[in-house]
Amino acid sequence: MKFATKTALVVALLASLVSFAKFDHCRNSGWGVPDQYVHACYSDLPALFSARGLTTHTWPYSSATNSVEYPPGTAMVMWGTSYLVAHNANQYRNYFDINAFLIALLFIGSILLLRRMKPDLWYLGAFAPAVIGSMYINWDMWAVLPAIAAIYYFDKARYELSALLLGLATATKFFPIVLLLPIALILIRRHQLHNLMKYILISVGSTIAINLPFALTHTTGWWRFFKLNSDRGADWGSLWHALSVFGFNVPHLNLDSILLFLMGVTAYILYFLKLERVPSLASSSFFVVAIFVTASKVYSPQYILWLTPLAVLALRDKKDRAAFWIWQGAELLYHLAIWEYFAGFEGAKFGLPAHWYAAAALVRISALGYFAWSITRKARPSTALENPQNPDFSPRRVGGYA
Repeated sequence: MKFATKTALVVALLASLVSFAKFDHCRNSGWGVPDQYVHACYSDLPALFSARGLTTHTWPYSSATNSVEYPPGTAMVMWGTSYLVAHNANQYRNYFDINAFLIALLFIGSILLLRRMKPDLWYLGAFAPAVIGSMYINWDMWAVLPAIAAIYYFDKARYELSALLLGLATATKFFPIVLLLPIALILIRRHQLHNLMKYILISVGSTIAINLPFALTHTTGWWRFFKLNSDRGADWGSLWHALSVFGFNVPHLNLDSILLFLMGVTAYILYFLKLERVPSLASSSFFVVAIFVTASKVYSPQYILWLTPLAVLALRDKKDRAAFWIWQGAELLYHLAIWEYFAGFEGAKFGLPAHWYAAAALVRISALGYFAWSITRKARPSTALENPQNPDFSPRRVGGYA
């Protein structure tokens, strides 16, 4: 094993352990309220273990009103790991530990892959404080790793494998579907329409193939994920929730969130088309995901696990690190703010008022926008290339430029 790989492995393992230590207070105290919010160690892992009937191995989509609110990939992980838990007084902690162990392995794998893709700046993904704080909140890493792998193999022109991985990621957490936009733009500009059609067919087809058995056999329970996303109002962490706290209510939230996403996507497309040379998917993916989470009706703290590796890949050079850390600082501020805000709801002596929480959300959104702007303003046409120091991303190996 090369020294650089060993270093990445050790750093990723250390970050995983530090994150686990952050959640250890709740492991030992049983995730009581408001304690779990005061100590910022809330996790969906034990919460949904009970709430979705996984303590008795209930099928994830058996209920119309209490089914797992995730696509099948995540649902099967939640359900399958419940069989590894011993039924004793520590079953909630055991369930957390089992899932945390698997999530740690996925995180380590993502850092090792990030090192191959961004050999000069990969460590930022492991040292990001908001990532360390959020690693074990939810099962997102099950989708993050295949999504990063899909990007990696796309830029190596292994389109079929990339499409399969993207389909798997989308069937686990729906967000990777937005990566089809930069993929389409890249292949269109390279005049590879046949590859684009094949890619869409494989990625969308594999997502449908994974979902179809659940949709046909437990339609109502499977559909609950989509219904909840459609029916939800302005939820925690979103731009829309922050605006509502300050008295700016949005009457047509679904429409307005879609319009904001389309406006952002339009700006992104115009920016993309102005580049003289076609950028890699690795350097392009961050922007469309950032637009997606900004326009979304909810922003959960673990979404930082999606954004950070893509942000590292989008960095032009080491000079962009200052903007990266400013953004990460704002994400950490929000990470602390949401838990202290919830603590106030649950009767904690010291809780964060709603206006301060909403202000933290707006600071986070502004910092994300600043980071994206700091990268795009440096993207002169002559420099919008794949990393020239990484031979895996040479023009010949990714199919050439338009």
